[in-house]
Amino acid sequence: MNLFNPQRYHHGDRLTLDGASVRLRVDARARRVSIRIDQQKREVIATAPTERRLPEAIAFARDRLVWIATQLARLPTVASLAPGQTIEVLGQPCRLEGGSVRGKLIPATDVTPMRLLAPDDERFTRTVVRLLKAESKRILAERTAVHAHALGEPAPSVAVMDAKGRWGSCTSPRRTLFGGAHRVGSIRYSWRLILAPYAVMDYVAAHECAHLVEANHSDRFWALVERLIGPAKPHRAWLRSHGPRLHAFGSPPS
Repeated sequence: MNLFNPQRYHHGDRLTLDGASVRLRVDARARRVSIRIDQQKREVIATAPTERRLPEAIAFARDRLVWIATQLARLPTVASLAPGQTIEVLGQPCRLEGGSVRGKLIPATDVTPMRLLAPDDERFTRTVVRLLKAESKRILAERTAVHAHALGEPAPSVAVMDAKGRWGSCTSPRRTLFGGAHRVGSIRYSWRLILAPYAVMDYVAAHECAHLVEANHSDRFWALVERLIGPAKPHRAWLRSHGPRLHAFGSPPS
């Protein structure tokens, strides 16, 4: 580096440190430099409060290369989807099958497991993900309506997203200007919740619906969650333990 003309870094720049991909990020709300692992993209995010402090964030990442290597090594291997594989859907085995079909999710019976059929060509992975997204949205919309009703709230709009780290996000309902109609809230979920047990998926729906009433994580908020689905800690622990595996599902290899 030229001491009289030091290299300038900008938000969004990428560099490689000891084989690890590092993306630079500026966040004016940050109080200090920091690093974290983006599990879905399998890269390091180095954050600084201003662009002037991005070199500090890079130096911070260099000082923690051993930690970075350990965290990246712990991420689950991203495997391509293929006919013959068995995945878990709502905590139950689901066999992936290829053939001359447009795509279909067949529920389990007393003698056969759940099956997901998709074209046995380059559309296979795309079709599998599309069907899982549709099923995820269907179930989450049902559970969201149930929990919102239990809280005395109008059912919010529901969408699924390809989230990088969050399982859900809620926009609280609000009244329009001049005493107009009450605008319903909206909730967005990670479609990969379909890969979790049903009870965990239902917990996330209850969690986000509780935010329709309490836009925080206060004691009142957690009381609402437990009123809807009982103790939340086991479901939160499951997501912490299995989240990286779910986020890796359907992601392109690095």
